[in-house]
Amino acid sequence: MLGRTANGLFWMYRSLERAENTSRLIETGQRLALTRMGSSDDEWRSVLQSAGVCEGYDAAHDAVTKEDAIDWMLRAPANASSVKTSFEAARANARTVRTALTEDAWEAVNGAYMEITGLLKRKVTERDLPKVLGVIRRRAALVRGMTHGTMLRDDIYDFARLGTFLERADNTARILDVKYYVLLPSAYSVGSSIDNVQWETILQSLSARGGYRAAYGNSVSPRDVAHFLMLDRRMPRSLAFCVSKLRDNLEYLADDYGSRRPSHDLAEELHRSCAVQDIDVIFNDGLHEYLRGFIGKLGGLGRQIEMDYRFIE
Repeated sequence: MLGRTANGLFWMYRSLERAENTSRLIETGQRLALTRMGSSDDEWRSVLQSAGVCEGYDAAHDAVTKEDAIDWMLRAPANASSVKTSFEAARANARTVRTALTEDAWEAVNGAYMEITGLLKRKVTERDLPKVLGVIRRRAALVRGMTHGTMLRDDIYDFARLGTFLERADNTARILDVKYYVLLPSAYSVGSSIDNVQWETILQSLSARGGYRAAYGNSVSPRDVAHFLMLDRRMPRSLAFCVSKLRDNLEYLADDYGSRRPSHDLAEELHRSCAVQDIDVIFNDGLHEYLRGFIGKLGGLGRQIEMDYRFIE
C-alpha cells in the first residue's frame, strides 16, 4: 500500500474518533460541573487543557467562558481538533482513499459530514447541546459499523483500526484526567458522595455504566471505576482494550508485509505495561502522572507508525 493511502485511512478514522470523543469531553465537563459547589466558567479551562486545545483557545479569547469553550471545541475553524474540523478532515481523507472504502463506508462518512456541518453552522444553544452531542456519537458509530460490517480484513482495515484505537485510548485517558486531576483538586473530597457521583458521570460519558454494573454491581468506587476504564480488557474503551487492538493490528500488518518495525515493539511494550499494572500502585504513584505518561507513549507510537509506513512520501 502507498504511504499516502495508509495515511488517509489512518487519519480518516482517527478524525472520526476524535470528533466523537471531543463530544464526550464536552459532556463530561457539563455533567461534572453540575456536581461542584460554586462552579465557575473558568472550570472549563480544565476541559480545554485535557483536550489539548487550551493554548489555541487562549490565543483567540481573552477569558474562559463555558459558552466560548464549548463553541471552540464544537465548531471553531481555528481549532484543528474541533468536532466540525474533525468531520471535515475525515471526509477529506475519505475522498483521497475512496477506492479503498466500500460504498457503504463512504456513504456513511459523507452523510455524517453533511449532517454535522449543518448542525454546526451556528452556535449550539445549551438546550440543543445534548441532542447535538448525541448526533455526533451516532454518526461516528454508523461509520464504524459500516466499516466493521462491509470491509475486507486486510491492511486497509488494519490502518483504519490503528487510527481508531490510538485516538480512543488517548481520549479515554484525557477524560479520566479531567475528573481526577483538574476537576477534583481537593483531597478531602476523595471518597465523598460528590466524588462517587463524578466517577459515575465518567462512566456515563464513556457509555460504560451498564458494563460496569454488570462487572461490579451497583456500588461505585474510584478504584473499581479506574480499573474498569484503564485495565479491564473486556471494556471496549479501556486503555488496556485499545492497546491490545493496536498490538493485534500491527501484528497483522507484520504478517501481511513480512517484516517487523519499531512501532511493533513499542505497541508490545505498551501492551505488557497495561497487562502487569496494578490499579492500587497507579493510585499511590499518582493517577494524573500515569495518564500523562500514557498519553505521551501513545503519541510516540502514533509518530512511529507514520514513520514506519512512510505516511509522508
